[in-house]
Amino acid sequence: MSTGVIIALIVVVAVVLVVAAVLALRARGTQHGGGLKRRFGPEYDLAVARHDGDTKAAERELTERVRRHGSLRTRSLEPAERERFAARWTAAQERFVDSPREAVAEADQLLAELAGARGFPDGGQYEEQLTALSVHHPHHVEGYRRVHRVTHARVDDARDGGGTETEEMRESMVEARALFEALMRPARHDGRDGRGRGTEARTGEPAPAARASHAWSLGKRRPKES
Repeated sequence: MSTGVIIALIVVVAVVLVVAAVLALRARGTQHGGGLKRRFGPEYDLAVARHDGDTKAAERELTERVRRHGSLRTRSLEPAERERFAARWTAAQERFVDSPREAVAEADQLLAELAGARGFPDGGQYEEQLTALSVHHPHHVEGYRRVHRVTHARVDDARDGGGTETEEMRESMVEARALFEALMRPARHDGRDGRGRGTEARTGEPAPAARASHAWSLGKRRPKES
């Protein structure tokens, strides 16, 4: 076999190896991106939009979130804590009828405290807390983002309580409730009260009592029992 043929074969083999390596890297990147999209759901789309459609930049951001907060291990609430948080949320919902802005502000503060009690970064570090929540509750964290935005928005006093604004606050409260319910569930590694809430923990659905309570929309008063 001539030297020229040998060199040609070496070049062909080298080219094949380079092409295979490039394809493998692309496939790995696609799988990684697909994994992030499955994990983060709506948060993935928000990150891409925030980066003006640059998926690579969005995936780098989400990967960094997982690196920083993915190993966070939450703590379960004590029964007394759970009761206090539940009572405060019920009171905030009832307050919405007469004072929607105060109710939304209470929901914002309540979520910050509840997340902190579960082991997420302190509520005084809103952005850090939100980032950690987005890793563990990506399908519900938008509700917290909305009540926080509504609470801290600068609104003309003349519009306060207007129909459009009130509807926005109502929607933010409804979305925030999903995160509240998720944070009220027992931690997966906590076996103390997992038996009584097994369905909720496995399916992500609130317990029957919570579903019944949620059926009463904001702005309606619960009827008196006979």
